Amino acid sequence: MFTATDAISNEDLKIEDVPLPDAEWEDIQQFALTFNAYKYWGSKEKYTDIANNRRHDTLAELRTCLDFEQRRWWRFDEQIDEVSMVYMRELIEKIRQELVK
Repeated sequence: MFTATDAISNEDLKIEDVPLPDAEWEDIQQFALTFNAYKYWGSKEKYTDIANNRRHDTLAELRTCLDFEQRRWWRFDEQIDEVSMVYMRELIEKIRQELVK
């Protein structure tokens, strides 16, 4: 299980690090914590622009969207809804696909 201190750079990320698309929410949350997208982009504006526009062109953008969604649901302190869970699973699958290119 990952924690916020278990950062994995995009260069060091291996497919074995990425949960399967049907993983439990807790596993997806833990994986999302391996990338601090806010720090990576260096500004809140860039971070939120990528996440809100659902930019998925690069591994960094995919991980940014996952990081953003995980943080959003953590702040809600609620059970994730089905629509958001589908989106998170799509992000996981796209991350996996980026790693096998």
